[in-house]
Amino acid sequence: MARVLLNLPRSAAKGAVIEIRTLIMHPMESGFRPGTNGTILARDIITRFSCSYNGEQVFQAELSSAIAANPFISFTTVATESGTLSFTWEGDNDFRQTETRDIAVT
Repeated sequence: MARVLLNLPRSAAKGAVIEIRTLIMHPMESGFRPGTNGTILARDIITRFSCSYNGEQVFQAELSSAIAANPFISFTTVATESGTLSFTWEGDNDFRQTETRDIAVT
């Protein structure tokens, strides 16, 4: 499993716009760079990120080989009700990681 850092409020007022920041530790090998022996290193990137709020998708990003290692993604959404935010990263070599965080809306 890759190390993930998530920064979002634990609580928010109903209707408030909240900022969510994510960072995942991943090497993001483009598939274009030669290794020490001269052969091209195999591509290994995260290709998709999505966030769902109580099961409804609120953000999605398609990533390509031009993305940096350890991709940082920041976005906003509206706090509508208490529940769970689910973050999913998918990539090459059957990579898939999901993290969840709860938010209380008052």
